Order: sequence, then structure tokens, then C-alpha cells
Amino acid sequence: MVVITWNFRYRVFFRKLRDHIQWQFSQTLLTLRSLTYNEHMSQNYAIDILLEPIFWIVDNFAKYLGKVFVFCVSVLTTAVVIIAYWVGLPYWWERSPKTTIFLIIFGNWLLLNIIFHYYMGIVTSPGNPPHGAMITEAASICKKCISPKPPRTHHCSVCDKCILNMDHHCPWLNNCVGYYNARYFYLYMVYMVAGVTFVIVAGIDLGYQVLWVNDTGGIIPNNDPDLIGHPLRMNQSGILVPVKVIDEYDSEHFPREHDLTVPPFTEAQRITAHPWKRKAVLFMAIICVSVLFALGTLTVSHGRNISRGETSIESHINMRIRKSQPNFKNPYDFGRKKNWRLFLGLIQGRTFLRHVLLPSSHKPAGTGLSWHSVHNTIEDWP
Repeated sequence: MVVITWNFRYRVFFRKLRDHIQWQFSQTLLTLRSLTYNEHMSQNYAIDILLEPIFWIVDNFAKYLGKVFVFCVSVLTTAVVIIAYWVGLPYWWERSPKTTIFLIIFGNWLLLNIIFHYYMGIVTSPGNPPHGAMITEAASICKKCISPKPPRTHHCSVCDKCILNMDHHCPWLNNCVGYYNARYFYLYMVYMVAGVTFVIVAGIDLGYQVLWVNDTGGIIPNNDPDLIGHPLRMNQSGILVPVKVIDEYDSEHFPREHDLTVPPFTEAQRITAHPWKRKAVLFMAIICVSVLFALGTLTVSHGRNISRGETSIESHINMRIRKSQPNFKNPYDFGRKKNWRLFLGLIQGRTFLRHVLLPSSHKPAGTGLSWHSVHNTIEDWP
């Protein structure tokens, strides 16, 4: 009789099986990488590929959505102004007529600047390189326009044209922000932030009274349910007995007269009791706080770029250059004070009071086709 002993080394088997699967997987992965090899492949390239559908939507529909955005901005701004007069004006007039007059003058000055700069930002062309003209300082050739590109000029895929000193395409303006309308765009944001801050400060007490205290002063009756049954009185034994004679009525069953002084209703109580005015106050609070945070952040960001003498596009480009060249200096950075003077156009005798605090349609100096830099600046410029 022969006895056969079979010893199955399952650990060795599973280890070899695992190694074989890993080898097959690595071979498959290597084959796929070989077939799809691209020396320009990087993380940024992959992100651009994934975002390509979004870019396509922006390029094809942003020009149409821009009109909707402009309409929305106009409607919301108009609604805020109407509510300020409808609700806020009577409230402040009751508190102090003199303060109300000051608020009207100051608020309308802000409103005038908001409307002027928003309108000018929409209708003013940002500036385009002239076609067929000789540009002596062309930085490159635009592959889409097939024409020379001056320094600081970039192609806008939404407008499908090159923009002088392009900052970005703004859907809220339905226009590009560039050389000739960048000042209008920025001052619109500044005055809008100042405007919503003004509304919040002037209406914070009213909002507190209406939305938090919620005191109607008795204009709206209480919503307590009516008591059902007979009035009761507790005697000394603790037994509840019905009251057959009501003290509030005399022997002839007429209500007693009470000579009580009734305090006058305040405007805040009237607003609280008015359902539409109360909703209007809530609407104002949501809109103004949202605009303050959103537009305030954007204003600070653009202000930093202006202080460094660069646009939003140049800010991203220069950031990448500084990573590889730590000693890189922006050639258009003349210092904070001079950068702001150039951006606001405060040159050739223009003043901050007349040309910034008041609406002004003055144009920036130059043509946007050539630029002074820290390497070739003129002594008395600007």
C-alpha cells in the first residue's frame, strides 16, 4: 500500500498570484502611458482639460448672460433706493429732520457716483489695437486675431478681440475691463461698497427694532386664543366658583370707561406692523450685507493690484515668474503713490476732489499702445 502525502503551500501560491497580478497591472499601466504619452502633460494641463467644458460655456454664452446680469444689477440697485426712501426716510425724519437732510444729500452723492461709473463702465470701450496700423513696440502676435499685440494686451475669448491693458471680462458690466474703462469699473465698486455700508450704518437700528425686537406697539392685536367658558374666581377654600357678576361692567351692563393715556406709535412700530415694509427691511439687510462682503473682497483685491502697478492677468503671470525668478520686479511698478495717480488719471493738473469724488469722464494719459517702464521712464512723467 502506497501513501501519497500532498502538501499545498497556500502562502507561496497566493504570494505568487499577487505578484503576477501586480505585474500584469503595471504592464497595462505602462502600455497606456506609452500610448498616451505627452511631454507637456502636467497637473495644470490636466485641470485645463477638465475645465474645458466650462470655458466653452463661458465663451459661447457669457455675452448673452452679461445682459441679464446688467439687468439684475439695475433692478436690485433701484429696489434698494426705493426701499430706502419708502421705509428709511420716514423713520429718520421722525428721529431728526436735520440728520435726515444730511443723509439724503450724502446718499444721493453716493448714488450719483454709482450710477455714473456703472454706466460709463458699460458703454466705454476698453480699447483695442488698431487694425492695419504699424505698432513699433509690439510684444507678440495674437494667434487668434493674426495681428500684432502691444505690451500688456491680451485676447478676450468672450469678446473675441484683443483688449488693451486687459484686466478681465466682467459679466456684471457685460464688457471687458481694460485701458479706458478700468477706472470706471474700480470706482463703481468703491462707491457701491461705500453705498451699502452707508445703508447698513443708517439702518442698523431700524433693522434691530423691526427684525429683532419686533414690537408693533399694539397695532396688530395679539394672536392669543380667545378664552372659552365662564370667568372663574378662587375662594379661600381653594374651590373654583364661576363669577356671575363681572366687575368690568356696571349695573346697566355697560363697559366701564377708563381714562388711560395711550403712548403714540413710533415709525419703527408702524414698519414692524406693516407686512410689506418688514419684508423690505429683511430684503435690504440680506442684499446689503451680501454685496458688502462680495464686492468688498473684490475691491481690496483689485486695490492691491493697482498698488503694485499690475492688472489681474499680470498678477497671475508675475506670480509664476517670481517663483522661478525671486529677484523679478514688475517693470510697470513705479511705487504705490505714483501707481494710484496713473490709474486714477490724477495728472496734468487733475485733482482728487474734482476728478475722483465727483463724476469725471477724463481719459487716461497715452494711447495704451506703448508704455513707460521703470527702465525708460521720463523724469517729469506724469
